[in-house]
Amino acid sequence: MRQVILIPDMEVGGYTAIVPSLPGCISEGDTVDEARANILEAIELYIEDLIADGEPVPEDTGVPIEVMTV
Repeated sequence: MRQVILIPDMEVGGYTAIVPSLPGCISEGDTVDEARANILEAIELYIEDLIADGEPVPEDTGVPIEVMTV
């Protein structure tokens, strides 16, 4: 499992999900569950694209999904 950071949007609602080990891999969701599902799909697509382009896949940090409040 890659480290995923979920950031709640305190003004509008919902969550933004980012993956530090995959620059530019970002997704959103209205709920924590939706944001998790969306970012897992985004991770899969991101890695598929790297492999298709012959690029190296960054190391997996193994840190679980976390929710941050700011």
